[in-house]
Amino acid sequence: MIACSITETKAFMNRLLLSDYFDAFFLSEADFVTFTTFHIDGTLQKGYYSSEELWEQQMEHQTGVTWKQVRPFCLELIRGTHTPLEFKIVLRLSPANVEKLLRQNALPLTPEDIHGLFLNLHFQNGALTCITGASLAVFSLDKSLDHLWDATVRKFLKEFI
Repeated sequence: MIACSITETKAFMNRLLLSDYFDAFFLSEADFVTFTTFHIDGTLQKGYYSSEELWEQQMEHQTGVTWKQVRPFCLELIRGTHTPLEFKIVLRLSPANVEKLLRQNALPLTPEDIHGLFLNLHFQNGALTCITGASLAVFSLDKSLDHLWDATVRKFLKEFI
C-alpha cells in the first residue's frame, strides 16, 4: 500500500472526469460532499435492464458498474462554481486487467485469488490523495502482488504525483 499526493489536481480531475483514462476500473463506491452528501455504492442493479439490454451491453456477467458508466453522473455532482467540500472514490481494476497484470508478470495467483486491486481517491481541504490497496481472497504472506500493484499505480499516475 502506498499513498500518493496528487500535485497536479486540475489535470488529474480532468483525466478522471473528462476522459477515458480511468475507464479500465470499476467503481466500488463513491461519496461526494457538496451542499449535501451523495453516495454511490457501485453495485449493478441488473433488474433495471432487460436481459436483451444486459446482453447487448455485455453486462450479463458484470456485478458492479464501470467508472465509464458512472463518470457522467459523478461529473454532474461536482460540476459548478463551488469546489466539493470532500469526495472519496474507490476504484477497482477490472477483472480483465487483473488477469492481464498477473499474466504479464507471471505471479503465482489466479484472478479468483484476488478480491480486488484498488485506488482510493480522497479529496479534502484542497488536497487530493491516492492510496493503493490489494485484497486477496486467499491467505498469503507473499507481498509480490502488493508491490507490483504499487509500482503499476506509480507508473500510471506519474504525471500527477
